[in-house]
Amino acid sequence: MWSINKLFLLLSFCLLCLPVQAGWFGFSPKDRQEFVQARETFNRGDYQQAVVELSHYIYKTKNIKRREARAYRLLGLAYEQLGHPDKALEVYQEALEFHKKNIPILLEAASLYQRTALTDQSIELYNRVLALEPDNLEALSGQAENYIVMGFYSKARQYYDTFFQLNPQAPAVNRARYAFAFLRQRDYPNAFINITMAKLENPDDPNYWLLSARAYKGLGLMEEALADLKAASLLAPQREDLWAIASMWLYQAGKYDASLAQAQQLLKENPDNELALFMTYMNLQKKGQPEQARQQLEKIRELGHDSFAYQVANKLLAEPETTPHTRKWSRKL
Repeated sequence: MWSINKLFLLLSFCLLCLPVQAGWFGFSPKDRQEFVQARETFNRGDYQQAVVELSHYIYKTKNIKRREARAYRLLGLAYEQLGHPDKALEVYQEALEFHKKNIPILLEAASLYQRTALTDQSIELYNRVLALEPDNLEALSGQAENYIVMGFYSKARQYYDTFFQLNPQAPAVNRARYAFAFLRQRDYPNAFINITMAKLENPDDPNYWLLSARAYKGLGLMEEALADLKAASLLAPQREDLWAIASMWLYQAGKYDASLAQAQQLLKENPDNELALFMTYMNLQKKGQPEQARQQLEKIRELGHDSFAYQVANKLLAEPETTPHTRKWSRKL
């Protein structure tokens, strides 16, 4: 019968016979150091060298699988930082062949698919995350954003409902996207509540003031809508879209002189702004100046842009009487 001492000596001998490089449990200090070095290279922003070191670490023989997931993720992120999303996606796809349930890689890949407008693939990967972790906040908000992009606002709200139940103190950007989903469904009260919360957290974002203005307008509070729109314009005076929207809303409120002044102010900054030209046309029509109004349509046509405003201008110029059509086109614009 073997004694305990003999068994211990045999076990010790076997362990001594193992290759030193293998280390305990299948990984060596050298492997560990290579990964740490590659990670440090990535962290200091040398992404090109990080690609070299991480690729070597991943693809050398006898690499450790449980380490590969982390290395794959960093390699994909390095490619993203270098502006190669296609290579990053290849890395993530390969990583998921070996690590099908690795949530960090699934999230990175889903986010990159989303940012490169590959929405269906992003939805599939976020679903895989949520099957593993139903309360994963990044997957819930990412999936909500996917459905917003696709125009499925009810579906988006379902994900955001769960997201905010789990994370009521979520960042303002999530509140704003939630408000946008309500707005698109014409649920103006809930849109207003959520965008107000986002505005309180980040009052310097002109987009939040614009969303708030749209919610006010949907609630029939035009004066408040115009006030928030003006606040957005003050925060981002370079944004021509805000000036044009203000001109449209003033027109809809029957404030033709103010609408005309807003459009003309925009034309001083950019004489080729088609929407400002069209709003000038609309207001001059209302003020009984059809010839001057027609000149604005001519300017739009001369620009020759293949745009909706260009098509409308061509149609109106082809008709002898344009006044009856102004309301119809204003609704579309």
